[in-house]
Amino acid sequence: MKFIDEVSIDVKAGDGGNGLASFRRLKNIPKGGPDGGDGGNGGSIIFRSVNNLNTLSKFRFQRKFEAENGKRGGSQNKTGSDGKDLVIEVPCGTLLYDLETDNPLADLINNQDELLICKGGKGGFGNLRYKSSTNRSPTKFTEGKEGDSLSLRLELRLLADIGLLGKPNAGKSSLVRAVSSAKPKVADYAFTTLHPSLGVVDYSENSSFVISDIPGLIAGASEGVGLGIQFLKHLSRTKVIVQIVDVYDKNPMEVITEIRELSKEITNYDPDLIKKVKWLALNKIDLINTDQLEELKDELGREFQDNLHIYCISAAKKEGTQQLMRDIGEFMETSDE
Repeated sequence: MKFIDEVSIDVKAGDGGNGLASFRRLKNIPKGGPDGGDGGNGGSIIFRSVNNLNTLSKFRFQRKFEAENGKRGGSQNKTGSDGKDLVIEVPCGTLLYDLETDNPLADLINNQDELLICKGGKGGFGNLRYKSSTNRSPTKFTEGKEGDSLSLRLELRLLADIGLLGKPNAGKSSLVRAVSSAKPKVADYAFTTLHPSLGVVDYSENSSFVISDIPGLIAGASEGVGLGIQFLKHLSRTKVIVQIVDVYDKNPMEVITEIRELSKEITNYDPDLIKKVKWLALNKIDLINTDQLEELKDELGREFQDNLHIYCISAAKKEGTQQLMRDIGEFMETSDE
């Protein structure tokens, strides 16, 4: 299924049914009278978030949604039936914006959250409503009101506790595979990750969290270069962002430069996101010797001091990955208190 996290759609509630102008014509009632019923109300448009969806792909080919109109009133004072509400299901974490003003309308985070976005039109009155002591045979009736309509932009932001941030081929997908049952694509070339992937990490016997990686960032990503900028919004809901850096065949200065570049791109995109970057995973340590690793750790310690929790891992061989996940999980437990 193609991953889609932003779409524009048009929604319209149902129109109210018209009232009816009608008169009784019965043998046993010598003097008839008005008996036109009211029209039914139009159906409304309701958005509901559900946890069994993780993409907006169902909106690729259908962009217009209309609720059912109310039915016309009937004779013998019968009210027309109401139009059925149209419930549109979206993934948890979907934001709704007014397309014309770009004002936010709702943030549907939890399972079964609902929002009535467009109310159906009210049904018109039948002529019985206008009967009075001075007007015994009214012919007046009213038409139903038009239902509300709106153009919307839907934006999905995945709900994950941990977000992974790194350059292409840093090993983000490999780490997700190593610590969860998710199987994102892994290959020896850049941009193997074309959309975010989620995995559940059981970091202790009774505790777990959701981890997500996004396509790799490259220099200029915050200005639209590469793929990562399209998905940085998914990091906005995470509690912790982990930077992953491939240390193979790099000297300490190159690693430090890469960390600074990642921090710059995420700061340019959203200055608040950098506050979540407290963890650094040095990946592919199995490909360098012990002396190189110790030198790198010393340099990073001097450069970043206590600003980053630094871990040395090999996602491919699952070295150090469980300890990293366990420490992050325990950190989140204490920070939630």
